[in-house]
Amino acid sequence: MSKAITPDQNRANQSNPNKGTPGVNRQNAQNQGTRGKQLNPNQSTKK
Repeated sequence: MSKAITPDQNRANQSNPNKGTPGVNRQNAQNQGTRGKQLNPNQSTKK
């Protein structure tokens, strides 16, 4: 089981893509996925 992540660590992880290392930074991946959905012009919340 992994340790709990503090808000400060989560904020740092969201901006750190871990380039050059194997594996994935989950906070960064989730952040970029949400960002992509928000920037997608085909995703409209207005109807």
